[in-house]
Amino acid sequence: MGKIHVLDESTINKIAAGEVIERPASVVKELIENSIDAGATDIRIEIEKSGKKLIRVTDNGCGMSREDAALSYIKHATSKIGSIEDIEKVTSMGFRGEALSSISSVAKVEIITKTRNELSGTKVIIEGENLRNISDIGTADGTSITVKELFYNTPARKKYLRSDPAEMAHITDVVIKNALGHNDVSFSLTHNGIDIISSPSSGLLDTVVHIYGQEIAREMVTINFKSRFAEIYGYISKPLLTRGRIDFQSIFINNRSVSSKSIGFAIRRGYDTLIPRGRFPVAVLKITVDPEEVDVNVHPAKREVRLSHEWEIADAVTNAVKKALLKENLVPDVKTPLQSTLYGTEPLTQTHVKENVSAFKAPGKDTERRLKRTERFEVDEKININALPDIKVLGQVDSLYVIAAAKDGFTIIDQHAAHERILFEQVRGSTRKDSQELLVPVNLDLDKKENILMKECIPFLEEFGFRISEFGPSSFAITAVPSVLGKLESPGLIHDIIADILSGGKIQDETGIFDRVTRSIACKGAIKAGASCSHDQMESLLKQLFRTENPYTCPHGRPTMVSLDRKELDKLFKRT
Repeated sequence: MGKIHVLDESTINKIAAGEVIERPASVVKELIENSIDAGATDIRIEIEKSGKKLIRVTDNGCGMSREDAALSYIKHATSKIGSIEDIEKVTSMGFRGEALSSISSVAKVEIITKTRNELSGTKVIIEGENLRNISDIGTADGTSITVKELFYNTPARKKYLRSDPAEMAHITDVVIKNALGHNDVSFSLTHNGIDIISSPSSGLLDTVVHIYGQEIAREMVTINFKSRFAEIYGYISKPLLTRGRIDFQSIFINNRSVSSKSIGFAIRRGYDTLIPRGRFPVAVLKITVDPEEVDVNVHPAKREVRLSHEWEIADAVTNAVKKALLKENLVPDVKTPLQSTLYGTEPLTQTHVKENVSAFKAPGKDTERRLKRTERFEVDEKININALPDIKVLGQVDSLYVIAAAKDGFTIIDQHAAHERILFEQVRGSTRKDSQELLVPVNLDLDKKENILMKECIPFLEEFGFRISEFGPSSFAITAVPSVLGKLESPGLIHDIIADILSGGKIQDETGIFDRVTRSIACKGAIKAGASCSHDQMESLLKQLFRTENPYTCPHGRPTMVSLDRKELDKLFKRT
């Protein structure tokens, strides 16, 4: 006998089910999508033992006739497409007819359904993909599907399910994504009889409140953007609200929740230097494109899609994020906990704040030189939307923070971070990098690794105004530096810039090198912490800062300023 043979139908179905049904959350996802396709406006999900014991999804959709209910669990039986041409413009959540078939092959399934035109409903019982019973039943309009003992007939797959909390976390994430993506539908989720999620039908921002809470919703910024290839609507968080993981980003393409690295990267690129590395904004974005430009048939679980104009859509997302952030006041408010401020803390004395904030030490020549280099800072008037706010400089604390009175409270500015932002935008925005010749070239000795790296980086550094040439086997001569740096005080500056380039990992990434070198030049050229400034210098610094495109953070994502409003001050002094 030959070694090759055809698998039996039952084995084929169980293997296929493994592509679609990976865990209890997969069942929940497929059943919710069927409910949405049925036109439901209310979907209730009941879970027992994290879905390992029971999953029940009940909706008020159109329901199924007895004839349709008897066919619904058959593989590739579907009402959503009729021919191959329909796949090219799918608008429904499901379309392959795999959901109920895959679920019923690895679980015990009960379907109770009724259409609005029928007097009684239909009950169908399926076990291990076999029809056990079909009968009439009294029930409300819509469909209720109960899935029991998931993977009871595939113990190997059941063995590799994770702990109950982990599986329940996946289920919760599925419900959250659907509630945000279909905010016109009411969702409820219970686990072992305990309410987990209750999200009524409402506007998208109200749904964000129900899902994430008021604190996060208050920090969200509206996006409403249209390009040639896509319409983008939704909410993104202000730069101060970030997370260490990408889990809080929900991306929907034609109302389908998808995982897209290019779109995720486009969101992050829109923030640019407004948030630190390794942090991710909260985002709920709905992207509408022509259905014929989207291939939804590239992943068994429909988590990914293929876009005909992926990069153009990604660019549109980046522009949408940038424009939305530019319209917002991104100065973070200082929220001071009353308890920690009023009790058990060190008393405020003259060791903390100068007695006379107007009495400054004579400003050093270095501070004056660094500030004057950027006084001629110019920006495109089209993007200069940050008019100088109505603030008045009061003084300086610890030669680091500038204190300014605002309309309703006061603002504290980090002078180094502020000047970094100014220099960063000046260097990045220049089309031609001006150089300043050094009277005496600076020699830089590098180790073998740095020597190789420097040879690759010289073309990029020269774009910024450096002039560097080889001067021996492992030495380089620096004959000119960018004008914004003034005189080169130490060869260590080049070492620092090279370290910044090395930190990015990929030397081939030209955009990454450009940004890292720009940040490094801005950091090394900015006025330092501990530098005393005159009143005029502080005013000049603030004027320059508020002419930048993004005055709210330094190039590394740290805030340049925070504000303390009158309400917070009143709390501190118990006036409320």
